[in-house]
Amino acid sequence: MVELLANSQKNFIHFLRISIFIVMAWIGGLKAFHYEAEGIVPFVANSSFMSFMLNKKVSDTDNYKLHKNKEGEVISENVKWHKCNGSYTFSYGLGTVIVLIGILVLLGIFSPKIGLIGGILTAGMSLVTLSFLVTTPEVWVPNLGGNEHGFPLLSGSGRMVLKDIMMMAGGFIIASDSAKSIVLRKK
Repeated sequence: MVELLANSQKNFIHFLRISIFIVMAWIGGLKAFHYEAEGIVPFVANSSFMSFMLNKKVSDTDNYKLHKNKEGEVISENVKWHKCNGSYTFSYGLGTVIVLIGILVLLGIFSPKIGLIGGILTAGMSLVTLSFLVTTPEVWVPNLGGNEHGFPLLSGSGRMVLKDIMMMAGGFIIASDSAKSIVLRKK
């Protein structure tokens, strides 16, 4: 069993590539739906890396809180605000980028150079996502009168963000494996 596992590392790295592709294609694809676009606004509005992509005339770091829809809820006034804010347009673009990164990672099975790019982009995207732990108030349990709130108590959004540390590690493993293949091919 130990030898089988030891000799299967390359297969497991390919499985990691496929897994990253599935996550990226699914999550990126969801960015085409309004509920997902509305859900990422708190992260984007508070991010140093992304806030410039929203319409500054209608968006600031707190204004989005007035226009939240619960997942599956449709309040036409909030939808109109998100259209003016650029929430949907940004989400479509972000989703496209995420799907493309996933495709690059998957193509790394056949092309180490493409896989290297995909791995680096995956790690970089994960770093940006992890920055939300510092910039987005919604990642921590809010103070609603109880004793359990704030750091280190992660909300549902915070738990979702924290998982990106594994995606970052996966991106580095993919990049490292691809780089190793490139070096071996040159020899």
